[in-house]
Amino acid sequence: MRVELVANVASGSVGRDGPERAEAILAEHGVEASVHAPAGGELEPCLSEALARKPDVLFVLAGDGTARAAAELAGPDGPLVAPLPGGTMNMLPRALYGERAWSEALKACLTHGEERMISGGEVAGRLFFVAAILGSPALWAEAREAARQGRADLAVMRAQRALRRAFSSRLRYVLDGRPKEKAEALTLMCPLVSTALDAEERALEAAALDPTNAIDIFRLGVKTVTGAWRDDPSVSVQRCRVGRAWAGGRIPAILDGEPVRLDDHVTIRFRPKAFRALALKDGAP
Repeated sequence: MRVELVANVASGSVGRDGPERAEAILAEHGVEASVHAPAGGELEPCLSEALARKPDVLFVLAGDGTARAAAELAGPDGPLVAPLPGGTMNMLPRALYGERAWSEALKACLTHGEERMISGGEVAGRLFFVAAILGSPALWAEAREAARQGRADLAVMRAQRALRRAFSSRLRYVLDGRPKEKAEALTLMCPLVSTALDAEERALEAAALDPTNAIDIFRLGVKTVTGAWRDDPSVSVQRCRVGRAWAGGRIPAILDGEPVRLDDHVTIRFRPKAFRALALKDGAP
């Protein structure tokens, strides 16, 4: 079995000794692998080079952005991808491996791994496999990223901008040919994580969030914590296979935990076959 492993040692929970530890775990299971620890700006080229060597499995030990990029680059016809939890939020790894630390997830993949085709979504030509958020609430992620980088001044500035944008630039959208609607934000969840969708369902769960004031936001926040957010009167939930969204300017968004800026008009579609994951068998310890 040909195995490639790409690790970002600067990411959240990887650590400088992450590549060596991963190589040792692979060796303990009789797997000889090519292990790479590229510098930050070389991560995506390294992923492309690793995939070009046509491995059977590509392990990725990094944050959400790198995990998403690896799955997108591999696609449905590429090798198995195992995104290990090396970042802060670890959205895709948690969806596949639960709350396991990366070393335990790696061991579980080697002993109880199986191939699983993962569906996903696409916004403006960019894929996501867990969830996407479109609209002004996504600006808070930019403040979070600045805080994570130790830029308190930039985090405050971005938080102030997020507050100014709240309720000032609503999103318009059309889903599956239904009438045009508007909301403060549109959240798109993949079958991998949505509790309202069967894992095999061929659609995204689209939740329009339309709070009108701070009290609505507080109430929605409480319900999000308790898991009852779908019942909130400011939330409208439906299925979506194709759609489009637009706004008066560039649309802030979060794709699988990573903040991005999109054009002022974007297309949306469900991707039934997005990439092949090395997932865990049901009941894996």
